[in-house]
Amino acid sequence: MIEQFFKPDSVEQALELKRRYQDDAVWFGGGSKLNATPTRTTRRIAISLQELELEWTDWDNGALRIGAMTRLQTLRDSHYIPAALHDALGFVYSRHLRNQSTLGGEIAARQEESVIVPVLLALDAQLICGDGEILPLEAYLANPGDRLLTEIVIKEPFRPCATRKISRSQAGLTVVTAAVAITEHDGIRIALDGVADKPLRLRDVETQKLEGSALEQAVADAIFPQEDIRGSVAYKRYITGIVVASLYADCQQMGEEVV
Repeated sequence: MIEQFFKPDSVEQALELKRRYQDDAVWFGGGSKLNATPTRTTRRIAISLQELELEWTDWDNGALRIGAMTRLQTLRDSHYIPAALHDALGFVYSRHLRNQSTLGGEIAARQEESVIVPVLLALDAQLICGDGEILPLEAYLANPGDRLLTEIVIKEPFRPCATRKISRSQAGLTVVTAAVAITEHDGIRIALDGVADKPLRLRDVETQKLEGSALEQAVADAIFPQEDIRGSVAYKRYITGIVVASLYADCQQMGEEVV
């Protein structure tokens, strides 16, 4: 339960507060995750990021740079963001929630059902932290620590990329969210969420350069979901394989249209 609330006016001051209170303190962005199950915080002290001027989008030599406090709705309303990212932001069904939630908060929450992280993984997003550290999103997910995220960078925002969410209804529990992208040198990126305890890349499948039914089977064999109210293990493997193969075909078509 939060007992103290600090509003630093600089990144340096925010980092100093975190050093002072350490595990008793939590970063506070939009608050949508810290105040709701299952990501409700048990820490006593909140360090607000509201005054740190981290709500912005910018372009730098073709790279898309996004401040970590940028609201999901603001980002979705931005011009020229990648179509797959626009689609993923729409998977957050509530406009009210999109107006409250921040992109950095979506990443830091590390939810099992994140509908945005897979497309960021497929686009090889990098994170910039308050202390200047730069690391791939995948590395952050493996070892998040208590880093202060300040910026998300997508160096190739317009590579062919597509994403899809499978659920029984728009507001229902997600069976799987998948994103697929093709890099400049015909490499494939496959990212999933909902079929493991955190978002993941299927690197072993990516190296096999498969398509069609062979890709469907390889994806199904590479994941180990749990049976629950969203579906059986067999169903989750089957539908994930189908979705990934379909998204890959969509990306191939996008690449042909660009050429």
